[in-house]
Amino acid sequence: MPADSPRELQQMPPRVFEDFVKGTVIDLGQYPVSAEEIIEFATEFDPAPFHLSEAGGKASMLGGLSASGWHTCAMLMKMMCDTFLAQSTSQGTPGIDECNWLAPVHAGDVLHGRATVLSTRASASRPGLGIVTFRFEVFKQSGITVLTISNSIMFMTRASSATKGAV
Repeated sequence: MPADSPRELQQMPPRVFEDFVKGTVIDLGQYPVSAEEIIEFATEFDPAPFHLSEAGGKASMLGGLSASGWHTCAMLMKMMCDTFLAQSTSQGTPGIDECNWLAPVHAGDVLHGRATVLSTRASASRPGLGIVTFRFEVFKQSGITVLTISNSIMFMTRASSATKGAV
């Protein structure tokens, strides 16, 4: 399913638990990566030399200025929010099951994301919530996978969101 434009998302009703079906693939769109953004994030949160300068990156096994893995996760989060999460009944996540940084992300890369619904289940302890387990993948423009994350996200059910005025 292609990513929706921000205008289309504003006109769509929020996605609820029942809207996520096992096997569904959500295209998360693209995210261009700039040197300035890499350095800004690294300066604030992960000041390793290979995240702060091209020279520091060339002196490392990463081969050049590279985004922090945590920055790559943040870029994925931005893609998720822009394409479906911000226009949903998400109630957050109980945590990350798996996170793998598989290849460096360099300035000038254009990332592309994909979310696959692995499973869905009603919450046993919280009526009105459903739990959707996803596998998120981020690729460079060359097709190389740079990040995979598996985790569950809690969404309100259609009935519970209707009683709270969310749908």
